[in-house]
Amino acid sequence: METLSGTVLVGRSFEPTRGRVVVDDGRIKRIEKDETASTDIVLPAFVNAHTHLGDSVAKEAAVGRSLDEAVAPPDSLKHRRLAAADRPDLVSAMRRTLRFMRRTGTVSCLDFRESGAAGARALREAAAPVSVDPFVFGSGDQSVLDVADGYGASGANDGDFTEQRVACRKRDVPFAIHAGEPDPTDIHPALDLEPDLLVHMVHAEREHLQRVAEQSVPVAVCPRANTVLDVGAPPVRELLDHTTVALGTDNVMLNPPSMFREMAYTAKQFDVTAREVLRMATTAGAECAGLDCGVIAPGRRAALLVLDGDSENLAGTADPVRAVVRRATGLDVKGVFF
Repeated sequence: METLSGTVLVGRSFEPTRGRVVVDDGRIKRIEKDETASTDIVLPAFVNAHTHLGDSVAKEAAVGRSLDEAVAPPDSLKHRRLAAADRPDLVSAMRRTLRFMRRTGTVSCLDFRESGAAGARALREAAAPVSVDPFVFGSGDQSVLDVADGYGASGANDGDFTEQRVACRKRDVPFAIHAGEPDPTDIHPALDLEPDLLVHMVHAEREHLQRVAEQSVPVAVCPRANTVLDVGAPPVRELLDHTTVALGTDNVMLNPPSMFREMAYTAKQFDVTAREVLRMATTAGAECAGLDCGVIAPGRRAALLVLDGDSENLAGTADPVRAVVRRATGLDVKGVFF
């Protein structure tokens, strides 16, 4: 049995509670309210709702390039670099990124893995010795589902993904798809596929938002990557008013997969509260993939992040939730428990 003490951000509302979290056999046994001398902040570890870890072989290679030039299939710089990378280098690069993610508080990510079954296997190999559990959205034909946890489609304008959608339904695994990143033309076709997750939705309009609400489709947004690629800003407030919204960091080639940076950027650029942003970075991502983490509550898996509330950066903050979202960095991390 293990105990973590300090200010605990409890439940879906992240209510700051002085006391301790008691962990037994990897699960939260109970939360005890009590005075404690600890200045630590205990919160759910992050779930990064959208990554492309294969891009780890091409960090910063796409500076100054458009969306199509940088990442669009099949001939972008990203896809050329992936095709040229040998397997050991690819696995090593993804493993180093996963280690960075762990060090900065992330215990799981929803990764769109290119290169079919071979790509999914490479990510499994990269993650094996690292305490980050990727939820793998595979690509290619439906046989990738023998290896992956679900299917991740590039976009409805890039091809017909009907067979992959049907295969996901038969296997009862999630189907996710990019939509509305460069423009809105692929949003309705994406929604016609009845996806379990939409990614980006930068150009979502009122009619799209209504359909998202009617179909109860969660959305993963990646504001920093959208800014780097100059495609616009997602309507985060409107999306939150219609559905579950999770936060992702997108392509490793564009930005480091730091949820601290993504939270701070989102909190300062959009009409959202700190609690909403923290929920996007934890609970929402976990719910999108059916993961048993993302909230501190009895019976839940103990995937927890401990920050030093008395660090040079966090000491003296008036609101621990705002401090976590807007101010904290990887340097404040004392431990990640998973």
